[in-house]
Amino acid sequence: MPDNKTTEMLYTRGCCYKRQSTGEATCHQVESCQKLATFDWLADMHNAALPVDIVEVRFKNTRKAYFKNVNAVPLQKGDIVAVEASPGHDIGIVSLTGDIVTLQMARNGLAADKYEYKKIYRKVKGGDVEKWSEAIALEHRFMIKSRQIAAALKLKMKIGDVEVQGDKTKAIFYYIADERVDFRELIKVMADEFHVRIEMRQIGVRQEAGRIGGIGTCGRELCCAQWQCSFASVSTSTARYQDIAINQQKLGGQCGKLKCCLNYELSCYVDAQKDFPPALNTLEVAEGTAFHHKTDIFKRIMWYNFDKNSVENLIAVPIDRVKEILEQNKKGVKSEALLSGNYVQVKNLIEEPEFMSAAGEDSITRFDKPHHRNGQQHGQKHGKHHPQSEAGAKDKHGKPNNAGQPKQNHNHNHNHNPNSNAKPAKPAKNVQATNQQGDKKQGDKKQGDKKQ
Repeated sequence: MPDNKTTEMLYTRGCCYKRQSTGEATCHQVESCQKLATFDWLADMHNAALPVDIVEVRFKNTRKAYFKNVNAVPLQKGDIVAVEASPGHDIGIVSLTGDIVTLQMARNGLAADKYEYKKIYRKVKGGDVEKWSEAIALEHRFMIKSRQIAAALKLKMKIGDVEVQGDKTKAIFYYIADERVDFRELIKVMADEFHVRIEMRQIGVRQEAGRIGGIGTCGRELCCAQWQCSFASVSTSTARYQDIAINQQKLGGQCGKLKCCLNYELSCYVDAQKDFPPALNTLEVAEGTAFHHKTDIFKRIMWYNFDKNSVENLIAVPIDRVKEILEQNKKGVKSEALLSGNYVQVKNLIEEPEFMSAAGEDSITRFDKPHHRNGQQHGQKHGKHHPQSEAGAKDKHGKPNNAGQPKQNHNHNHNHNPNSNAKPAKPAKNVQATNQQGDKKQGDKKQGDKKQ
């Protein structure tokens, strides 16, 4: 790129840089730096029946369009190109080429033979990139100023994003409004203020969430910003089919609507419940009336008890057994029990899952070895065995330190191995002298007793 300042201006379009081999400006294709990225799984294949001159070009955030490469410019993913616009020209980044483009159009509900294609002029040059970066630098100021103008005119609308065309001749303002808004006066004021052509484009709250992006409660990037192009309606019945508690705070996404991911597994739950009896039906047995409380859809179990307002003492009843009891109730016959016949052992076989919370039980220092200054006192306190306390501590020179222990003058031969050639240790001289002095004192004491 021309300079670092220009590169910083292009962060809203992706990781743009300059190729060292050709010196052309390009955008590094990383899925994390662009929205609605598509994996080209047909990159190594070619179908002669599909057109090869159709190219998908992406612009700011989630806006994409399809163009025709009439000049046969050699293009690949990541190339920054100048394309036809009305009026003037715009700057975009090639996101798909080849056979996958036609399939992508069909996925978005566009007919490749009826689509009105615009032209791709050329790959961008140095002057195009500088002008493009200047247009991008105007977007934030335009958005703040347009919000102030809309508030001054007391219009009930929210301007969420602004996209300035690459040649700085037009600006697209994306807004959200619950009601119909007459913004003719707004367009006049903004045209005088910004000196560009104004285009107002209304979007929904889900489209706004996709354009802004963010992290969902699952910890991953929002689906509407990462890959989801179309938005299907999500109702509260979707949560009821999956036996999920209706909680708007947990089921609502960042857009304020119900999460789109509630539809992902809906078909599996609907197929699994095709032969389920209605949950509102009560079961009449000899013990009383059994009321339904919850259902384990994939285990095909329904939980009942005899207290409508309590969830204690629940009994797990298989779906087939529930059908049998309902058939008996239709004939006016009460069953002996909820579980009888072949279903007696089901109550003991099915156990509720046990949940344990390990929060706070593990410590980051649990594998560290304890360091104690006085190992002997630590061993006495905790009842541990320390060899040093029995053999005696040693001083700094490595010699035995018997301070605080009674002196023992007993000479024992600790050589218990008869085959050992080691000689017994000789007693020290000071020990022998001490024994002689003790014997002399005892002899003098006996002589004194005789004289008396």
